[in-house]
Amino acid sequence: QVQVMESGGGLVQPGGSLTLSCVVSGVIFDDYALAWFRQAPEKEREGVMCLSWNRMYTYSSASAKGRFTMSSDSAKNTMYLQMASLQPDDTAVYYCAAQRKAYCLENKGIVVLGSPSGETKYWGQGTQVTVSS
Repeated sequence: QVQVMESGGGLVQPGGSLTLSCVVSGVIFDDYALAWFRQAPEKEREGVMCLSWNRMYTYSSASAKGRFTMSSDSAKNTMYLQMASLQPDDTAVYYCAAQRKAYCLENKGIVVLGSPSGETKYWGQGTQVTVSS
C-alpha cells in the first residue's frame, strides 16, 4: 500500500523560513519523481518544485526560484521543501506528490509533473502553511 504523508506546516512571520517533510512509503523510492504543490484559497493547485526520478534535475516555479530548495533522502524515503523569505502570498496548503518514472517540466515559470505512460500520481493530504504577522 502506497502512503504519502507530509508534515511541518505551521505559522511563520513574513521573511521567515520553514521546512516541510514528506514520507513516501510502499514504493521503490528511487524510481519515483517527486514534487511539491500548493493551493491557496480561491486558486488552482500549482506546482512549486519537482525533482526528477533519477535525482539529477530540479525544477522550480517562478515564485519558488531563489527562495525554495527541494531535496530527498533515499534512506528515509523522505522528500523535503526548504522555504525561505516567506511572504503572505506563500500561504497555502502544501501537498507532496510522487509518481513512478514520471517527468518534471518547467515552462514560463510553471512546473508540472506527469507520466505519458499513465502511472498513478500519489498525493499526500496536505499541510497548512500560513505566513502572517
